[in-house]
Amino acid sequence: MARLQRTRTPMLDLAYETTGPADALPVVLVHGFPYDPRAFDDVVAILEREGLRTVVPYVRGYGGTRFLSPAAMRSGQQAAVGHDLHDLLDALQLDEVILAGFDWGARAACIVAALWPARVRGLVSCGGYQIQDIAAAPVPSDPESERRWWYQYYFHTERGRNGLLRNRHALCKLLWKLWSPTWSFDDVVFDCTATSFENPDFVDVAIHSYRHRHGNAEGDPRYAATEARLATLPDIGVPTIAIHGAVDDVTPLREPDGHARHFTGSYDSRLLEGVGHDVPQECPAEFARAILELRTG
Repeated sequence: MARLQRTRTPMLDLAYETTGPADALPVVLVHGFPYDPRAFDDVVAILEREGLRTVVPYVRGYGGTRFLSPAAMRSGQQAAVGHDLHDLLDALQLDEVILAGFDWGARAACIVAALWPARVRGLVSCGGYQIQDIAAAPVPSDPESERRWWYQYYFHTERGRNGLLRNRHALCKLLWKLWSPTWSFDDVVFDCTATSFENPDFVDVAIHSYRHRHGNAEGDPRYAATEARLATLPDIGVPTIAIHGAVDDVTPLREPDGHARHFTGSYDSRLLEGVGHDVPQECPAEFARAILELRTG
């Protein structure tokens, strides 16, 4: 059974779940939008049997995680979630970890691996290199990719913000179905995660994330220096396994794999047939296997 615990970072009263021996190699598993730690339940069970320690935070805007200050900007920008993950490592005094994530969680893990590589033994990133090239946001992609990102453009409008506010469960459930078209999850599985969307900051953080990445919202000034570093698209030198769902309807893998150029250490790219966006929940055995391969460094 995972233990729900809390810690304080400079910005957050952060809720997280943990299993395994305190002195074991820690694996930090990070979710994205619109998911929560339940995406990793089966992965955690495998890692626990292998004697590893797991730490699974509720990302800002989810579950029991709260901002310490009512005046803090409810930012969802990439530098914010990257700092949150780094701050968690500091708060728990985790000096060397394996990071693994998908969606926003993969982005946070990539940022920490790129900017603070001494803290990271290995990285599992769904979708490969997930640091955003915000300067290139005005350049359109191909029409099929633009179609996939309809929800992001929806969130740029007040109609979209109100849609997420009023219809968060129905909208997020639709996104699950679209992004993982072969995954037959039931209402119980979705509802176990959807309780995390009742966080009072869920909407504000999500809306800011999508507006900021397209240059339609200012960032939190506290992260300006980090955003400047990320704008250079820094390389990642830690050992990395990139996992791609073959039917991921958000960020399908293009041929050839254009992510490899960003990784200067060992890099392995894996395509999982019949798997969509939520790799750890749809294919936990392969996700856990990648982590276990990285534990020896």
